Amino acid sequence: MTPAERESSIAFARRNLLIDGLEPSARAMGLAAAYSAGDIDEDALIKRLDAGDEAPRALKNERTADLPTDAVFVRTVLVCRHPWTASSDLDELRAIHIRLFGGLGPWAGRLRRADQISSSSKGYFPPALLNQGAASIGSGLASERNLTSLDRPDFRDRLAYYYDELGFLHPFDRGNAMTLRIFASRLAHDAGWDLDWGTVDRHAYQEATHRAYLGDLSGLMALFAAIIRPVNPTRIFLIAGWDQGPAH
Repeated sequence: MTPAERESSIAFARRNLLIDGLEPSARAMGLAAAYSAGDIDEDALIKRLDAGDEAPRALKNERTADLPTDAVFVRTVLVCRHPWTASSDLDELRAIHIRLFGGLGPWAGRLRRADQISSSSKGYFPPALLNQGAASIGSGLASERNLTSLDRPDFRDRLAYYYDELGFLHPFDRGNAMTLRIFASRLAHDAGWDLDWGTVDRHAYQEATHRAYLGDLSGLMALFAAIIRPVNPTRIFLIAGWDQGPAH
């Protein structure tokens, strides 16, 4: 990876946590800076982090146990280290989930087995139908050629639609939002766009996704309209922290 790619991954990883109300420790950020500068490689980044004594901190707005924030941060930085199959289906979501949370518990990549309380009385998608629901969403994306060859306004609208559909699917016990943001970034990049999550405010994100859950996609559309950039072929798909286009 180039220094710019490493910097981009670090910026995205930090923002992906911040949107969920989490903050990497100063030690983790220092190790990430050393990695960005090329002073340590990926293996050293993992080993030095694992040598620390990080206290688990709660993953907010999720149902189950605490997660070590720094470990998730580093896993997000390195999420592209081993590329997965871009299948736009449940297998891809599980592959991303395992990369983020593998080793943190047996639940990594495991589908939700019980109903989960949401901000609305209707709850999330029934767990017994997760495979069926995911297959329907995947078929929809396939019929729309995974949102390729769309003008920017049309891409914005369709991305908001599928983002909401996958948010309602809620296939895992925890870590759904982090996983979905990576999936959406990959989908957008392959469709010719990058998503600059660095400009996204946590509360604005929560409001937009909540309104979408209740049937109003306008907030998500506005959010994506503000962060969609033309794809940058010189960077990996995780873009964050600056306003950039193909010539950046």
